[in-house]
Amino acid sequence: MDKPKTLKDRLTSLIFGDYMILLPALILVVIWTVVAPNFMTYSNWMNLLRQVSLIAILAAGMFFPMLTGAIDLGLGSVVGITGIVFAKLLVDYQMNTLLAAILTVLLGAAIGAAAGILITKFGVPSFIATLGVQFIGRGMCYVITNSYPVSGLPDSIAWFGRGYLSVGGTDLIPWPVVFMFIVFAVVAFITTKTKFGRFVYTVGGNEEAAYLSGINSQAIRTSVFAICDGIGALVAVILVSRLNSGQPQGGTGWEFKAVIASVMGGASLSGGKGNAIGVALGAIFVGVLENGMTLLNISSYHQQVVQGVVLILAIMFDVYKNRRLAEAK
Repeated sequence: MDKPKTLKDRLTSLIFGDYMILLPALILVVIWTVVAPNFMTYSNWMNLLRQVSLIAILAAGMFFPMLTGAIDLGLGSVVGITGIVFAKLLVDYQMNTLLAAILTVLLGAAIGAAAGILITKFGVPSFIATLGVQFIGRGMCYVITNSYPVSGLPDSIAWFGRGYLSVGGTDLIPWPVVFMFIVFAVVAFITTKTKFGRFVYTVGGNEEAAYLSGINSQAIRTSVFAICDGIGALVAVILVSRLNSGQPQGGTGWEFKAVIASVMGGASLSGGKGNAIGVALGAIFVGVLENGMTLLNISSYHQQVVQGVVLILAIMFDVYKNRRLAEAK
């Protein structure tokens, strides 16, 4: 018979559990509600969700390599280069929008797979391989465009990033937010209900045990980078639609925001821990933090400082949590 949980057990579960971000998120919401009168309004929350949707989707992608104990430093540049390619396919080749979007996502997945092969087959550390992708991708953005945005996009892409899901002629939810919910639903299903998802957790938690279980860890590690960058390319499609142009600096630094959201949502840098819902909550926390600071007219430079501090604190907490779990075994 299980012993009843004490108050200490419940507090520990709340602070160190899968949804540890809920408490600081609720505290932050209360603070912003008090100090920023416009914060708790429907229009502001729709704006907040629209703003956070792209980072949240990226965090869903970053969640896969993080489950294996890696991060994809090239993710932001993948957003940039695939966005440029998507815009070029539409403007220079007048390609069908859906076909161009599919090819763009496949290109992102191919870039991720290439990075995964460098890591698994050639032994290049994931940090170096994805950092190389970051530099190559960003450089290609400026080489291809000569540092100028790709403009003249067709109106057919407008709904991706600027449209609303309407009911009875009433605009309810921005389409990027709808895409965010769909992506997280799919990621949650893959990571919790499929054999592939169980393999990813096993490889991240104990690669030796995964090997002894007959799991092809190299294929899993390659696949997670392909999925991550494929999702990054999806973000690029939405971003190009939202900006109505392909921007060579698109996605710059977004990989770090995705890491912040994932870590704040309970994903561990050591791998094998976290869940999709927690990552989604972490992304919303980051969005709430930025939105509140914007409403208070805090400059973007100061916001970057705060984001850096939050990232360091989140990683310190992750290290402390893992140490506690190791001591408890």
